[in-house]
Amino acid sequence: MMLVRSYVRGREISRSALILAMLVAMLFFFAVPANAESNGVTSTDVSFLGDGDVTLHGTIVAPSSTGKHYPGVVMVGGAGPVKRDDFQDEAEAFAKLGIVTLIYDKRSIGYSMLHRDYSILANDAIAGMQLLRAQKNVDPDKVGIFGLSEGAWVAPLAAKQAPETAFVIAAGAVGVSPARQQAWAYGEFLRHAGVTGSFLKMMQVNGIRQLVDAGLFTQHDYDPVPSWEQVHQPVLALWGALDREAVPEESSHIIQQALERGGNTLYTIAFIEGARHNLNVTFNGGFDRPNELADGFVDTVGSWVNSLAQSAPIISVHVAPHQDRQSVAIMPLSRLESGWLQIGALLIFIIAFSSYPLVALYRIVFKRRSAVLAQLPARWLVAVGLTTVLGFVIYFLFTVVTAANLIGPVVLGQPIPWLVLRLLAVATIVLTIFTFASWRRNLHQITGGVRIQLFLLALAGVVFIPWAFYWGLLI
Repeated sequence: MMLVRSYVRGREISRSALILAMLVAMLFFFAVPANAESNGVTSTDVSFLGDGDVTLHGTIVAPSSTGKHYPGVVMVGGAGPVKRDDFQDEAEAFAKLGIVTLIYDKRSIGYSMLHRDYSILANDAIAGMQLLRAQKNVDPDKVGIFGLSEGAWVAPLAAKQAPETAFVIAAGAVGVSPARQQAWAYGEFLRHAGVTGSFLKMMQVNGIRQLVDAGLFTQHDYDPVPSWEQVHQPVLALWGALDREAVPEESSHIIQQALERGGNTLYTIAFIEGARHNLNVTFNGGFDRPNELADGFVDTVGSWVNSLAQSAPIISVHVAPHQDRQSVAIMPLSRLESGWLQIGALLIFIIAFSSYPLVALYRIVFKRRSAVLAQLPARWLVAVGLTTVLGFVIYFLFTVVTAANLIGPVVLGQPIPWLVLRLLAVATIVLTIFTFASWRRNLHQITGGVRIQLFLLALAGVVFIPWAFYWGLLI
């Protein structure tokens, strides 16, 4: 029996050891080390200090072969909290073509949607280029910068501040101010959705101007032209032929003219067929967002960068796709449009429309009599008026946050939420008239407290009409 038990126990120990060994092997197989190799490229996690000694985390993606010195590029992303994973496909594709690529997480310290400084982002990119130059497999004289969208505002700044930058690649670069570009993009997406009329005009004109005045559109008037005039390195400027965000035809001409004014004759301007703003493929004319690199993009970048080793590029310009509509300069607000007046109007509406139910609740709790306060038109007025005002603010801000990509179904050229708000605006005016007509028939019942409410509602009604016209609710 002892021999049998020992044999069984030995089998159990052997089985446990085998299972443990298999688990350890699986951990080694699935773990991602600091330097991992797959598909002919290596990925190495790195950290470096950006502007203000902020630690930035990134990954260097390089060809797996050793003993060579490759060109290098630092990739700078677009607006928002860009992560290195957003550029993983591009980095691996570049590495396969012999370009060592640094991708990194954009800083969260000193950068937000309400606070941007392109000079700070440029200094981060410069620090990234310094890190690449120190790599054993990188030719320090062939390290450049790639900027996409917002990053294409950063790239020329970095090249200007760091003359040792070997080249500049700008993808989806914008040659006009951010506010002007955004207004144009609103028009592109809204017209594509079938929107016409007051909502379209509101978003492109008064909406964008109010955002600028309220300080919610940081760097709204940034002019990229002076930095492009001071870029003397070879430049590859790329746009998707179906770019609906970067004002591509205008931007390509503006940037080309800026380079020529600065004496730069080492530039290539090209458009990638079938590509949208970020040079990914599009199946809906540039208005969808599939996550797949467009054909020709990677090869264009790879061949251009690798050709720099043989000779300097010569001027090469593709014909820009025609824009149906040009961008329009953003005019400042007049005194009668100021943000403070807009805030004042909203406060009047909220106080006037909210006072009615609050006072009614007070009278119910403390059993105060008031026949006038129970009238039906007044009840409907406060409900409809408050819904109209708050509904407009919420829908407007939601459209801004989603860049006019999620506006809801469109009927008769108007998004259904906007159509509802317009009907509510008309109802607010009609109910205001009925409410005061009803109060006029009951003048003998109006007390001091009701007079205050009457004054507030009258003020709200008077202010509401020009306010609703200004925002397009009554047009």
